[in-house]
Amino acid sequence: MLDILDLDISLDKTTYQTKIQDLMRQLHSLQTQCWRQKLPVVVVLEGWAAAGKGGLVKKITNYMDPRGFAVHPILQPSLEEQKYPILWRFWQKLPPKGKISFFYHSWYTHVLEDRLFKRLSSEDVPGMMRDINAFERQLVDDGVAIAKFWIHLSRKELKSRLKKYAADELDAWRVRPEDWQQAKNYHHYQQLAEEMLIYTSTGAAPWTLVEGNCRRWAKVKVLSQLVASISAVLSKQATNQFTIPNSPPQSQLLSTEPDFLAQVDLNLCLEQEEYKQQLRRIQVKLHQLQLQIYQHQIPVLVLFEGWDAAGKGGAIKRLTDTLDPRSYKVSTFAAPTKEEHQYHYLWRFWRQLPQRGTIGIFDRSWYGRVLVERIESFCSDREWQRAYQEINEFEAMVTGAGYVLVKFWLHISPEEQLQRFEQRKNDPFKHYKLTEEDWRNREKWSLYEVAINQAIARTSTPAAPWTVIAGNDKYYARLSVIKTVVTAIERQLKRCK
Repeated sequence: MLDILDLDISLDKTTYQTKIQDLMRQLHSLQTQCWRQKLPVVVVLEGWAAAGKGGLVKKITNYMDPRGFAVHPILQPSLEEQKYPILWRFWQKLPPKGKISFFYHSWYTHVLEDRLFKRLSSEDVPGMMRDINAFERQLVDDGVAIAKFWIHLSRKELKSRLKKYAADELDAWRVRPEDWQQAKNYHHYQQLAEEMLIYTSTGAAPWTLVEGNCRRWAKVKVLSQLVASISAVLSKQATNQFTIPNSPPQSQLLSTEPDFLAQVDLNLCLEQEEYKQQLRRIQVKLHQLQLQIYQHQIPVLVLFEGWDAAGKGGAIKRLTDTLDPRSYKVSTFAAPTKEEHQYHYLWRFWRQLPQRGTIGIFDRSWYGRVLVERIESFCSDREWQRAYQEINEFEAMVTGAGYVLVKFWLHISPEEQLQRFEQRKNDPFKHYKLTEEDWRNREKWSLYEVAINQAIARTSTPAAPWTVIAGNDKYYARLSVIKTVVTAIERQLKRCK
């Protein structure tokens, strides 16, 4: 693929200056349009060492409003970043709506340099490329414009530039030992790059290959394609003024759809004394496991979904009662904030993932996309329908990174919910828990029943299964939750031994 590029192609200085001035004016204008139309843009610059990526970034940004862009030079992950899945640090750097992010190197470093230096095993490569494709497609589906560039050099040009930089006392610092390894292993590195380009040049985020031996040609080609890419997305946004109206919420399951909630025996219960005895034993066991997951650096993520007043708070309290508070964190998610609305809906959940060796507990989660946001039309039908795939991909990424992921739906009957609502209403210490929104959600019970059954059917996978807890009896529910978490952690620990 790369061998067919004409690396002898060049551009004279006069033509270059004429073209570059026009392109920079267009880019400056497009930056303003991106801000007005709230279009986020991601620019990925990859290629050989000394290919001119730094000079290209400097040239582009000199003509832009510095308040509207950020440049992210990507080096090896820090000790902090190594505590999370590989893509975690890149989710932190995504641009909000209306701004542009330049990635000087990117997530592709992991399937290039890390492969060259044996930091990524060959069997892990297909999974990593699959995760990258999913990551980029999710962003594009959410309205992000992505432009990816590979700047190619001949082996002779690469060596020449590296020697020139190394001999210049002002530029010598730019030449890393890894850069010389690229030149030494030129053909192998090119093979790795070609494989990456083939498997990650998708309809959502295609690569642009750039002949880089002539710096002037490379700058003009990159800028021309960047202008074209941003213009195309802006034009598409402008013409897509009329959206398809949402269909009425489905109020009952189809005959072909399983009713997982109906299969739950809500009569399951425990006597108080038996509950107390079992609770103490299982909490001690969980406390012991907390030390082991720290020693083995296993991250644990437990998420709670369920009906209003189903007992999520009580279950979380008993789950954490005996845990060391330095090694767990409870995150509560409500409606997205103004800042969170500027990003993909999964952004805020990526940011709260627990580090390796710790436990994260989510009170509500990304399933709001296919539950409350679906029912209340806070997102379009197209958005919540594609969310099932996005959720499965997200959960595959975290479990693939070694996370123990436990997902609970706390199920109660409508009659039990009404009784708990009345108790809260009449209890001055619990009155604050009951809101008008709770009563409003109760009226839509049948809609939520359909939505949660479909969510379970579409997102219960071998790596991330759902556990539906019978919650009419709080003692039984709380104990079941802790037992399920303990079993999941023990299963992961066995894999580590």
